[in-house]
Amino acid sequence: MKKMYFIAIYPPQEIIEEVKVFKKDLAIHYANSKALKNEAHITLFPPFSREIELESDIHTAFQKISTEMTPFEIELNGFGSFPNPKNPVLFIQPEENAHLTELYHRVKQQFNFAKYSFTPHITVGYRNLTWENYLKAWEKYKTEEYKTKFIVDKILLLRHEEHWIPIAEKRLEK
Repeated sequence: MKKMYFIAIYPPQEIIEEVKVFKKDLAIHYANSKALKNEAHITLFPPFSREIELESDIHTAFQKISTEMTPFEIELNGFGSFPNPKNPVLFIQPEENAHLTELYHRVKQQFNFAKYSFTPHITVGYRNLTWENYLKAWEKYKTEEYKTKFIVDKILLLRHEEHWIPIAEKRLEK
């Protein structure tokens, strides 16, 4: 039986709750409920499927990720979007961060079986967000102010079981 996995950074619970307010707004005013299913996070390696019997290999690769680095701060600053007409995405954008990019490269050293571009973001709206509703939402959110910051001190490996559950974590420590 196959399961889905991914690797991510999760902000503290108070930021997850703040982001939920934006997600609820998109669900109520822009008919976009899919984003409510997932808690706010920054993806370091996107969802992939593997046989559950191979999960120990995933754990082994996850534990090999070098997290020997000082915990660092991420600043979230405003909104951005991926204006794909078939699958538009609205998100909160982190400011450019060399430590985050370095952490991504360390993950990629161990999880290199899929090619993907790394554009760090916290998704607010996607999947069932129509192009028309995206355009309306973007009109509102492109000038919306949202600023906060948090310390990244660990990364999580998650598995999908009805919803995403953490199955391993690695702390950042020098």
